[in-house]
Amino acid sequence: MSSEAFTLSIPDEVIADVQNRLKDTRWPDELSGSGWDYGTNLGYLRELVDYWQNGYDWRLHEARLNTFPQFRVAMDNCTIHYIHVAGKGDRPFPIVLTHGWPDSFLRFEKIIPMLSDPTAYGGDAEDAFTVVVPSLPGFGFSGDPGPSGSIFTVQRLWNELMTKVLGYERYGAHGGDWGAIVTEHLGRSWPGHVAGIHLTEVSFIHSFQKPGDLSAAEQEYLNGLEQFQMKEGAYNMIQSTRPQTLACGLNDSPAGLAAWIVEKFQSMKGSDDLSKSFSKDALLTNITLYWVTQTIFSSFLPYYDLMHAGAFTWIGEKIKEWVGSSGVPAGFALFPKDNSHPPREWAERFFNVQRWTLLERGGHFTAMEEPELLAEDIRAFFRPLR
Repeated sequence: MSSEAFTLSIPDEVIADVQNRLKDTRWPDELSGSGWDYGTNLGYLRELVDYWQNGYDWRLHEARLNTFPQFRVAMDNCTIHYIHVAGKGDRPFPIVLTHGWPDSFLRFEKIIPMLSDPTAYGGDAEDAFTVVVPSLPGFGFSGDPGPSGSIFTVQRLWNELMTKVLGYERYGAHGGDWGAIVTEHLGRSWPGHVAGIHLTEVSFIHSFQKPGDLSAAEQEYLNGLEQFQMKEGAYNMIQSTRPQTLACGLNDSPAGLAAWIVEKFQSMKGSDDLSKSFSKDALLTNITLYWVTQTIFSSFLPYYDLMHAGAFTWIGEKIKEWVGSSGVPAGFALFPKDNSHPPREWAERFFNVQRWTLLERGGHFTAMEEPELLAEDIRAFFRPLR
């Protein structure tokens, strides 16, 4: 398998088309004073769409993203897009960073230079990483894996990318959201290659089978997960059961796509004000990436995969958990405004927890909101594992 250099270059007609569609947006009614209680606030969305049409410059951001070395490689039935930034210093350690939904490889844009060149940010050259950031299959510029693909197979692609394509026999891994699941799977399946895994959450999939000896803190945590699902989980259910129906509307309306995505950034933000957590440019670059690649439907497929996984899949994952996850060192950086707050004893049921950090601020999209805090925790966790 050999990689080819990749450059972002969206055709002019695609950019012109989104401008025309934005201009012709047909707006719905809104209950007066409802804020974000019924979903995306219409006033904010109108401002965002107006800026997308009249102020936002995709070419400016495209040029900035092209300063990162990017590649694509054909793997199995799927083409994987990834960023590969060599670390500064004598002994940079390889690390693969995995994003989730509804973000993209853009989640790690701010943190890549902090990890690859720590001295430029007041750190130590001995903590430098060579950073690999793939786009999940079906996201961004990675290909759609088709019906044979599954979120459970991404770990194999990532290990082949790191070991066979890039030649790193030993590496670290970090992830959040779907990236947390993929990173956990890497530790389970490839403990001989993965030096350690660093996560921003304990995946919700562990709540599917509740043990009978829960502590009070664990029960409180699981109750919180149920409350989150009742209040915020409708997107999860529809993407798990009827992704095609939803995608028909979102793939046709850029305003609708923006509403669906930005509502998640609003509900999982780390501050009290969306604009303090994410600039309109940051939100629109991520939304535009979904639009120009037409990947909103394929980005839903991990939800469908998980909902429809059979018994043999779960049995296989449990065996890997016993063999792999219990041995590979795991570190957790937990942020106060994330959508779940597991106690350490819950994580220790599934992981070899070596570091447990409760950060003072931040939400679900930590690498975008608080890159300095996250970068320092990643450096500290991997320092003894290099």
